[in-house]
Amino acid sequence: MSEATVHAADALDDLPRIPLGDWLETAFDWSTDTFGLVFDAVGAAVETSVEGLTDALLAVPALVLSLVFALLGLLARSAAFAVGSALGFALVVSMGLWPEAMETLALVGFAAAVAALVAVPVGILAARHDRVSALLRPVLDFMQTMPAFVYLVPAVTLFSIGLVPGVVTTIVFALPPGVRLTELGIRQVDVETVEAGRAFGSSPGQILRGIQLPLARPTILAGINQVIMLALSMSVIAGIVGAGGLGQAVVTSISRLDLALGFEAGISVVVLAIWLDRLTAALGAGGSRLRLPRRGGQTTADAELTTAPGRA
Repeated sequence: MSEATVHAADALDDLPRIPLGDWLETAFDWSTDTFGLVFDAVGAAVETSVEGLTDALLAVPALVLSLVFALLGLLARSAAFAVGSALGFALVVSMGLWPEAMETLALVGFAAAVAALVAVPVGILAARHDRVSALLRPVLDFMQTMPAFVYLVPAVTLFSIGLVPGVVTTIVFALPPGVRLTELGIRQVDVETVEAGRAFGSSPGQILRGIQLPLARPTILAGINQVIMLALSMSVIAGIVGAGGLGQAVVTSISRLDLALGFEAGISVVVLAIWLDRLTAALGAGGSRLRLPRRGGQTTADAELTTAPGRA
């Protein structure tokens, strides 16, 4: 070790230590003691919801549900995607990992739905208020740069080992891109279009529903696509804390050095990821056959402008 390095290390030793981690641990201990009943109620609701969704998916025969997923792929994208989806899910069934795959799908579906329900309104609020956007930016930066494994520690502290901390960490980890892309989509709406709506007497709510949200729809759906992908990646990591599903299979394969189980679980995750990604991407790109209805040949934005108060 060089003399300069030694002097630098001595200088660092002179700095007082800030016990940030100890403060955070104290805060979490206080939270669990004070709001223990609230966390128990939230945990019970989350566990009941995810387990109910898993039971509903497993109640349908595997091959029948695979065909349903393939049909959704046909409606949303193409026949080739439908055939690929059917073959992929049939492979998952043949490897004996269908129950684990449905557990993961239920976890991802619930977590992504909750994250989207939070992210879209928050993104809208940030797009409409610069102060909210400035306040959220460092928070979202912190959430996106924090290592994924670190999220598991406070979640286990609050909810103990099991499914619930896995779902909670998945929601938190998947939230930021939904907020960012919702804000971005609304801010990118042409200012002249918004001013035209105001000129026709539309209220801010009508402008939001009839102009900004429809025009920002592709960007918002791209954000939801990213929410789903991040939720799927985090659901595998959540297997470490006992969340179950394919993540648990991956953890088991690591602990046993079981190459076959690890490879099969990884392939099953890939099948789910490709299906979810292509499906949601097709809906966001507007290439899907599942289109929103039009009123009298008009888009939603046209209809709002037509029926706005004060229209000449």
